[in-house]
Amino acid sequence: MSRTMTSIIIPVYRTAATLMRCVESIAAQQDARFEMILVDDGSPDGCPAMCDSLAAADSRIRVIHKPNGGLSSARNAGIEASRGDLLMFVDSDDHIAPGTLSALSRLAEEHPEYDIIEFPICREMPSGRQEMTAFGCREYRDMDEYWLSCRAYMHAYACNKIYRRALFDGIRYPENMIFEDIHTLPLLMERAGVIATTDKGTYHYRWNSAGISNNAGGEAWRTLLATHIMMLRKTRRRSDEWTGYYMHVLNIQIYTSELTGDRPTLPTVRQGLCRVDRRWRLKALLLYVLGVRGLCRANRMLRTIAGRRQKD
Repeated sequence: MSRTMTSIIIPVYRTAATLMRCVESIAAQQDARFEMILVDDGSPDGCPAMCDSLAAADSRIRVIHKPNGGLSSARNAGIEASRGDLLMFVDSDDHIAPGTLSALSRLAEEHPEYDIIEFPICREMPSGRQEMTAFGCREYRDMDEYWLSCRAYMHAYACNKIYRRALFDGIRYPENMIFEDIHTLPLLMERAGVIATTDKGTYHYRWNSAGISNNAGGEAWRTLLATHIMMLRKTRRRSDEWTGYYMHVLNIQIYTSELTGDRPTLPTVRQGLCRVDRRWRLKALLLYVLGVRGLCRANRMLRTIAGRRQKD
């Protein structure tokens, strides 16, 4: 049995159909000390009563009832109430695989220098298809290396990680913001001494096409873009990995410009484009010739033409 306690924070809102599976997947974890904090975020359905019933049946479960404030607000309430040395966030429509918590707790105990441990995540699509993001067992003391070599910007989720509670002293998830995870992880990285990845355990993420992130508006995309541009400037590595990250941010810029009509804010970078991955080469060539502003303008023109043809 692990000696270190993990506080598992579960925001709950309109998830009566999946809450039981989520809680049961955690309650069944063996050889691990933990508490579950169910944060009822003013859910208008049967979730509040379900939370109370679950807590009455299992002393490891506590419930917080609060007015609706959104995902970040619920997570923050859970952080404030947490008693563990480690924190973990699980969305109430997701679940974790057997043995996940014991493996992570053991790793955290064996390596007290690990401030964040990231573990595999399986995205479960409505079609039944599964997309796995797996990791090898590695340690990162250079946060630029973690962000670029591990491509952490592609999986900057709150949920497939376990954190030292002390990292969150003075840091909370921004409320009333979509893509809050990508904003918060860099702040935690600035404090982390070591981030480790492991092949142990699995977080099962249920893809929801009607979810908040999948229906984000222009302001949310502006904020996401600004965060990534900030990280591009912070990393400042003119390497192939940095260029790959730049091309990822370029896609965000193109979509943001299309959605909002804003002038691009991503600077044009041409250095290193000749070495980009094959899937980026056409876009890299257009970027080299047109620059970011011209590429965004060309994309909007093509979208307009395609839309007119569909109407015809």
